[in-house]
Amino acid sequence: MYIFITALLFVNSACTEDFEQLNENPYQVTNESLEQDNRTLATNYAEVFQGIFGGQEMHVLTHDTWSSQISVNHVFGAGAANNHTYHITWNSYWAKVYDWIMSPTAQAIKIADRDGYPLFGALSKLFQIVGTSRLTTFHGPVIYSHYGEEPALYDSEEELYNNFFTDLDEIQATILANLESLEVGFFKDHDATYGADMTKWLKFTNSLRLRLAMRISKVNPALAKTQGEKALSASEGLIETNGDNFLVSLYEERYNYAKYINSWGDHRMGADLESVLVGYKDPRIHRYFAPVPETNPKEPFDNLDYVIADHPEFPYKGNRCGGFIGHKKERKFITSTLNLEVSENTTSERLFTAAETKFLKAEAALRGWAGAGSAQENYEAGVTLAFADWGATGVEAYLADNTSTPIDYVDPFDSRNSYETRMTNTVAWDEGADNEIKLEKIITQKWINGFLNSVEAWTDFRRTGYPKIAYINNNLSTIQFGVVEADEHIKRLVYPDSQHNNNSESVQEALGYLGGEDKINVRLWWDVDAPNF
Repeated sequence: MYIFITALLFVNSACTEDFEQLNENPYQVTNESLEQDNRTLATNYAEVFQGIFGGQEMHVLTHDTWSSQISVNHVFGAGAANNHTYHITWNSYWAKVYDWIMSPTAQAIKIADRDGYPLFGALSKLFQIVGTSRLTTFHGPVIYSHYGEEPALYDSEEELYNNFFTDLDEIQATILANLESLEVGFFKDHDATYGADMTKWLKFTNSLRLRLAMRISKVNPALAKTQGEKALSASEGLIETNGDNFLVSLYEERYNYAKYINSWGDHRMGADLESVLVGYKDPRIHRYFAPVPETNPKEPFDNLDYVIADHPEFPYKGNRCGGFIGHKKERKFITSTLNLEVSENTTSERLFTAAETKFLKAEAALRGWAGAGSAQENYEAGVTLAFADWGATGVEAYLADNTSTPIDYVDPFDSRNSYETRMTNTVAWDEGADNEIKLEKIITQKWINGFLNSVEAWTDFRRTGYPKIAYINNNLSTIQFGVVEADEHIKRLVYPDSQHNNNSESVQEALGYLGGEDKINVRLWWDVDAPNF
């Protein structure tokens, strides 16, 4: 089912053609395009949210790999020098966000302002924040407040977050003022996420504020605390039950991860997820992945017990992210695909879950934010909600486990990829531990919960250093994109060539905010090289 949210419904081929022409310039809205159809109310929701999750090059070959959750299963193309080994080859999320989110919602806002549809305008702005708040975790400064201008200037990251918070205030006020408007009635028949339950949209708005506040907690702790406490005290509440999770429908399309992992064989379970899930005896592993077969289907007499010799009770195997990988046929039958139910029956993607809210509140409690509650209670509630969300059982025993730790990774095919884990923390909460130990527990569980939606997992890892995922060992970073040291990880993605070629003056200003270089080893504004407390 297709749903429509904010301000422009394309009803004929001429409108579609104009929209495609508009997308040729991802930061400019023309008057002609805005005047195409003043009778209608809605932008295609499905189209907009395709820009949130993108495809293989935008996610699986970037943050999914860089957060060590999903691994590359073969060299790709001409060789191993590509994103997973820090030689940047694919870089297309920028265009996806501006073409599929910013362009149509900018038109929607213009139409909504002109014709008097404040609710649709507010929701369009909310989608812009969702898109650019994810995009900025890749690049740093991005085009937001100056979108549609010529030239399209970048917001510094400090400006960006200030603008996000100001716009969230206006969005929240507009929704509250229009709860009984005719727009809600129109929206109800088309909103596959919340059925036009605007209270749930307000919970999402508040939860998004809390996410963004925590992201800047080290670089600007005062602003983070102010905004975080505003979210925590909001009368409408936060996403704190799985029934309130923000799920984006696939609209009867096949799940992208099912294609990339199960059908194409391009990707598999990441080694660090194997290390953590097996080490913790985490029941979610059975919901996430499929076990390796007992024998190779192509070579029936080849017993595969050696693949999981160190943990036969958990028959799952991953690849080291950024490791030495050959042709996919070498590993196709010795590494874990997605659980078949996930692969074949997934009908939506998780954008924001109640478990994430609880982990955010747990960290907020460690940081002394008013209204956060107990760190332990939120941590344990987050794990419990995550188990329930995935249909896993045994959470009580899991939360009580104060002995199990992540295991070392053994690559049965190439010993160069084997490594000793850097993780030694357990699952059970220890109220007597220091805040770093507690934070590592929180962020590790948040990382596990971020499976198949790992933007925040990659962001949290850079921000906090947790979980302590393995360094890549086949490091092919270069001076061209920036050299990543052996005991470091990639910090950001460079700007796409289209920006350097068509918006060069603005790019140079943006690089000034970053310290002058468009490199993958440059820290973003919130990625402060300092203790967490």
